[in-house]
Amino acid sequence: MQNRAGKYRTNLTGEAAYKSFMPSPLPPNPEIAINAEIAEALISANKSLAVLESIASRIPNISLFISMYVRKEALMSSQIEGTQATLEDILDPDIEANTNRDVADVVNYIKATQYAINRLENFPLCNRLIKETHAVLLENVRGQEKTPGEFRRSQNWIGGQGSTLKNARYIPPNPEDMHKAISDLEIYINSEYSLDPLIRAALIHYQFETIHPFLDGNGRIGRLLVTLFLMEQKILSKPVLYISYFLKKNQIEYYDRLNEVRRKGNYEQWILFFLMALDESAKDAIQSIDELNTLHNKNRQIIANMGRSRANTELLFNYLEANPIIDIGKTAEALGLSFNTVSSAVKRLIKAGILLQTTAASRNRTFLYEEYLSILRRGT
Repeated sequence: MQNRAGKYRTNLTGEAAYKSFMPSPLPPNPEIAINAEIAEALISANKSLAVLESIASRIPNISLFISMYVRKEALMSSQIEGTQATLEDILDPDIEANTNRDVADVVNYIKATQYAINRLENFPLCNRLIKETHAVLLENVRGQEKTPGEFRRSQNWIGGQGSTLKNARYIPPNPEDMHKAISDLEIYINSEYSLDPLIRAALIHYQFETIHPFLDGNGRIGRLLVTLFLMEQKILSKPVLYISYFLKKNQIEYYDRLNEVRRKGNYEQWILFFLMALDESAKDAIQSIDELNTLHNKNRQIIANMGRSRANTELLFNYLEANPIIDIGKTAEALGLSFNTVSSAVKRLIKAGILLQTTAASRNRTFLYEEYLSILRRGT
């Protein structure tokens, strides 16, 4: 059985025989048919991304938003893969002491994202960069025995718990076909095409997930690839767009639509879905930036009216925007202030309704910048 997305190849013989998928290289042939629905979705997604890019380039504290948003994306992308962790786990001031395997997965995704974005400044989006990012993703966590930073040399498959090659939902290309396919994808990513970059991003994500070049971490790397490609194409100058919130919300449809391309060569239905993901994700980021900015200005004004104690309270507030869950000891150390000075500033922020105390115990109390967290928590 063959369609324009690829064909199945029989591997091994007899009882051990199985069929793996060999994807056709991009771009699809015949080429993508851009109907009215895709054209409309493309205009809408491009418009939302342009608005997001314009906001991101003029908001003074955008780097804070990015650092928080990267954490949220790391959490959502890991949750798609079944990781059980919450935003509070990731922002816990005692994260070193309280790290479990789920939290470690998310922390590594944050590191891998930051690594890839820094590397992209003086390196093309190529297989070497993808493998280096994968090595960071799986360092010292679950999956570390699955050759981090290396493309697989054995057959993998996708299916439920305990599935085998016999009953897998999908069997990616065998190792030999996989190496050829991933090398073709690298060429496609770095070549010039007349197709809109957003449609190309859809094709690249589909192709990467179909090739499944690693033994673990393919979904997370494949979703990160979207942001990296849009940055490399200069659609975005900063990593402010992440699609995992949309994909997690529509997880069954996400997998079904990827499968529909493999089954019938229908790239168009996948592209439409992907453009909706970009559009909604950009709008969500715009809304979050607006809300966080409004909150920032409102609380700045409250602190500006605090008279003599304003300076230390401002210091603490700046720290809170990067660390919305704090304890007094660690915060005092980080700010180079005494425990009592920070304690007084915390009391002022509680009184002003900016901070909430979480634990009743007098020792190891933690405090939340609750309004800020509730904006970030959406969808997690």
